[in-house]
Amino acid sequence: MQTQNKPQNADEYIAEIKSQLSDNEECGNNHYNLGVALMGKQEFDEAEKALHDAVECSPTLAEAYVLLGGLCLRRGDMEGCLNFNRHAIKARAGFAEGYANIGFVLIQMCTSDDGEVDMEMLDQAIKHLRKAIVHNSNFVQAYTTLGNAYYMKGLLHEAVEANLKAIERQAEFPIAHNNLAVVYLELGEYAKAIEHGDLAAEYGYEISPGMKKELDDHR
Repeated sequence: MQTQNKPQNADEYIAEIKSQLSDNEECGNNHYNLGVALMGKQEFDEAEKALHDAVECSPTLAEAYVLLGGLCLRRGDMEGCLNFNRHAIKARAGFAEGYANIGFVLIQMCTSDDGEVDMEMLDQAIKHLRKAIVHNSNFVQAYTTLGNAYYMKGLLHEAVEANLKAIERQAEFPIAHNNLAVVYLELGEYAKAIEHGDLAAEYGYEISPGMKKELDDHR
């Protein structure tokens, strides 16, 4: 029995997918796989075209909408990113990544140039991040993003709780430890702030110079 040779590199893999698409142009999964491969090669324009083809062929392919949103985010198109992730959660009920991405983008959009926070938009971010966690209770990044949203809203104890849930699931997640250091400083719980700041640095997070000085002042 003859076995088909596996692609040896990205170019061979892309060529194989294109060959499959020449036989069946209506396969959304192949268009999606092509888009992912092209993104890996940083051929973003071609990747975007492939992903649009993917959702045209398979309108319920939520992952493709998320990647299209990521491409929008890469070029600073926050509205585009938001809209594609909204398509993602419509395409698949309970798609946690789509909800989390919507929350993240709304947080980025809710602060004006003069520093004013649109609380209604921030509340929408919190709502979507909570939904992400409902659909995936181990979604570490969603917990930390939710913690940031709570912090912006002045809900410091809720921010602590969200980040603690993140490190319950991934003990060495440095962003959560950094977030905890920030919130504990605000709460005046300096020993805990130092503990989590040190852990954030140990796990690879670059602590800001100002925060590092503040932590050192309380040692």
